[in-house]
Formats: sequence, structure tokens, C-alpha cells
Amino acid sequence: MYIPKLDATIPQNNNKFSYWVGKTILQLFGWKIVGQFPQRAKFVVAVAPHTSNWDFVIAVAAMLALQIKVRFLGKDAIFFWPFNIWLKHIGGIPVERSSAHGVVGQMVTMFNNNEQLVLAIAPEGTRRKTSQWKSGFLHIANQAQVPVVPLSLDFAKKEIAVHKEETIQKDIEQELIRFKALFNDVTPKKPQNR
Repeated sequence: MYIPKLDATIPQNNNKFSYWVGKTILQLFGWKIVGQFPQRAKFVVAVAPHTSNWDFVIAVAAMLALQIKVRFLGKDAIFFWPFNIWLKHIGGIPVERSSAHGVVGQMVTMFNNNEQLVLAIAPEGTRRKTSQWKSGFLHIANQAQVPVVPLSLDFAKKEIAVHKEETIQKDIEQELIRFKALFNDVTPKKPQNR
């Protein structure tokens, strides 16, 4: 199974056991990784579509196989003991979504304070059917002056595709429309939740 090599600028964990676990899961389920991450030390990864718990399983398996060190946002409800220990170990950041908590500002500060940082976010923000994506990932990228790398999970092709990096302009509303269109031809696990 082909696993793309990461550029040395990208944060990596180089854990052979994690690599084996991730690669084995992808092979067992018949998934492949296509595309290449940019030669950058900092960027946001926008993962879509997000319609099922299987999205998380496949995305984590890819992360382990690629040996990329990623921080990711997740709703605080999934960070329960003892699962929370593992989630935080692999880069999870719990977010309480019931009200605004300045997450965008916190993530921009995190980018500014780190030499290397890859932050993964599911723009849909939920597995349920939703008509509106959350725009926080675009605000983070624009304010931190880092690109966004779209990453699609296509369950029809069993393909994790790393798309070309996108520079985010100030018109976030238009950028969100443009980003949603990038995933139009991707088949989610549960199309009815798209």
C-alpha cells in the first residue's frame, strides 16, 4: 500500500507502531490515500464530508499511517474518561459548542506561538444533516495567515484525497461557498446526512 511521504517541514510523530496500526486499518477496509500535503510547517486541514462516526476512524487511521502530527477540534462530549486520555494524546482539543468561547482566537494564538502546527477541522461541525457549514476554520486560516488544505473522505471510491492548498481571502462568506463546492463530487458514508 502506497503512503505518501511528508515533507520535512510538516510536523511528524515517526512512531512505527502507530504507522503500522494506521496502515493496517486502511488496508483492512480497502482505503487508499491520494495527493500530497504542501511543503509547509503550518496549515489547516478541512475534512469533509462528515456524516458518520466512521469518518473519524478513517481519518485517524490516515493520520497514523502518514505519521503526521495533527491537532484536531472535537466536541467535548466525546472526551469522556478513559477515551479522553487517548484523544488528547493523538492531538484532540475538546470544544464546548453550546456558546462562543473564543475558539478562533485561541487557535490563531496557537498558530502564532508554534513553529509547526497542523490543525484539522470538520467544517460541518456535526454528523447530522446540516445546510450550513461553520466558518471558523476559514477565520482561523485567514487571521493566522496559513493555507487550508481540503481533505475529502470518499466512501464510494474508498479514497482519502489531499487536495491542493487554498489561500483564504477576507470575504469569508464567499470562501465558504467556494469550499463547499470542492466536495460536491465526494460520496459520504451517509449521503442522507449531507
